[in-house]
Amino acid sequence: MLLVGELRASLEPSALRIEFTLGDGAGVGASYTWPEPESDPGVAVGVTGGMAHPAKGRTDEWWVVPIETGTSQLGSIALRGAQGPFAPLAESYLRALAAQTAIALESARLIDVYDDGRRSWQEVVDALSLALCIIDGSGRIRRANRAYSELMNVPPAVMVGRPWDVFAMPKWRDDVAAVLERADGVAVEMRIGLRSFRVSAFGVGANESSATVLLFEDETEARTLQDQLLQSAKLSAMGQLVAGVAHDLNNPLASVVGFADFLGELDDVPSNLREPLAVIREEAERAATIVRNLLSFARKTDNQRTATDLAELLESTMMLLRNTLMASRVDARLEVEPDLPPVMMEASKIQQMFVNLVTNAAQAINNTGRPGTVTLRARRFLDGVAIEVADDGPGIEPEVASRIFDPFFTTKAEQHGTGLGLPICQGIVREHGGRITVESVVGSGATFTVVLPQGQPQPEPPATHGVRPVTRRLRVLVVDDEPHILHYMRSTLEAWGHEVEVATDGEDALSLALTERHDLILTDLRMLRLGGRELYEEIVRRAPRMAPRVFFSTGDTVRGDTLTFLESLDRPWLHKPFGLAELRALLSSAARAAQGRESGGFPLPTEDATSA
Repeated sequence: MLLVGELRASLEPSALRIEFTLGDGAGVGASYTWPEPESDPGVAVGVTGGMAHPAKGRTDEWWVVPIETGTSQLGSIALRGAQGPFAPLAESYLRALAAQTAIALESARLIDVYDDGRRSWQEVVDALSLALCIIDGSGRIRRANRAYSELMNVPPAVMVGRPWDVFAMPKWRDDVAAVLERADGVAVEMRIGLRSFRVSAFGVGANESSATVLLFEDETEARTLQDQLLQSAKLSAMGQLVAGVAHDLNNPLASVVGFADFLGELDDVPSNLREPLAVIREEAERAATIVRNLLSFARKTDNQRTATDLAELLESTMMLLRNTLMASRVDARLEVEPDLPPVMMEASKIQQMFVNLVTNAAQAINNTGRPGTVTLRARRFLDGVAIEVADDGPGIEPEVASRIFDPFFTTKAEQHGTGLGLPICQGIVREHGGRITVESVVGSGATFTVVLPQGQPQPEPPATHGVRPVTRRLRVLVVDDEPHILHYMRSTLEAWGHEVEVATDGEDALSLALTERHDLILTDLRMLRLGGRELYEEIVRRAPRMAPRVFFSTGDTVRGDTLTFLESLDRPWLHKPFGLAELRALLSSAARAAQGRESGGFPLPTEDATSA
């Protein structure tokens, strides 16, 4: 409108038309005509060489000047003189106005392009998860994206033009300053609160307008996953360590249990020693049970379900957690309804689930700062069983209880929870066709209820009539690298009337075994020079007739495929520590196998017939 006013005031035309387009003909167009077309119909202007020609049927003359920049024509100005053609001075004035108009239009176009680019840049960088900030040579923030402003908790408009260190936390200001000074793109790791970042900077430009781009890459989730993998690796290594420690404990426990049994059966043991012997055996059995539970928990699952006594599984679970609960001042109670049906399950997974539930309950109580109680109750329910894990802790808020089984949802601190424990428990229960629910009253504790179906009914086990007494004197070769076990086995077997040879490892035993003199070869699995499995394989290769006479004892069924190997032989084996009843059962099996063989043993003396 300023242009129109200038033209009408300076040249006093009788008619005027202005047309222009922004964006090289593809942008916004505009036009202006005076007077209105209705009052001056039929006006048409033809342009040749920038000079106007009269419209057809008209006697007066139009004057047209293009609005152009470089090779681009942005529009045109057309005027009709009131008294005929304009004077030459007016032509120069009009062309000057057209040139100024072209400059204004081109500037408007460039500003529009710049605004579009700025908006596009802002949209792109705001979509990045990286926190990005551009800092000029004086240390002031030139631009920042949304992620950076959220990290600093300051709106972007407030940061622009101000020094970057005004918004930096004192804890990491010096570290960021060092990164900016280097500006070599090399990232350093930093922690801001509970979050982990990789911080880097690199320079752009090489003159007075140079700047530095500062980047914060949030690696909290990746670091959490890395820590979880590391913890998983530690737990795996701990499982192997537990297996080794269990094996090392089972060997001395085997001697303690065995000698306590052996002495307890002697008639000439003073009566005042029988009770101490019973206590020794009970405490050794208690230690053996703890070790057995550790091995069971550490053993890799084979995805096979077996009929499991739930009472025994819950009892072993509580024993595993006994020390942990005591340290948290938590009293553990177990209430099991008698005659619960066996449940088809993967025992290791179900035990893992109950360990998690009981541990969570203990942690909830521990957070109150007072002692508490966790109770496991098992009862019949429909066609299966229901097990409740109840605590008297602080309880669970309703909004939390509704999300408690959601993956990665947790109310624990970052170092104490990942939000996966309860979802895993729910997954294990669902795999077994059951369900898990939670009920809670804030301030009065929480109760998790696990319902498990019984599964397919199992056939009744064949009736047992006890172990038959061994009526044959057997030639026995005992192979073990523990001197006390060899002493205990020789003393016991010889007292029962059997002929005994001993060897301290598989290499020493091999030459004795190949003589084919023995009715029973009882060998430990893990020994230094030649283990029991390797000894068996050599016997199979060199004296196959002796292979069925080889039986095994071991204190470790976790490592490798030990358990699979033992079960593949389909014959009895002894798990250390073992009692005299288990040893008698093994001897009976060997004696039955010796029957009918020409190299079998010979009858025991009558007085020894019932002692073994």
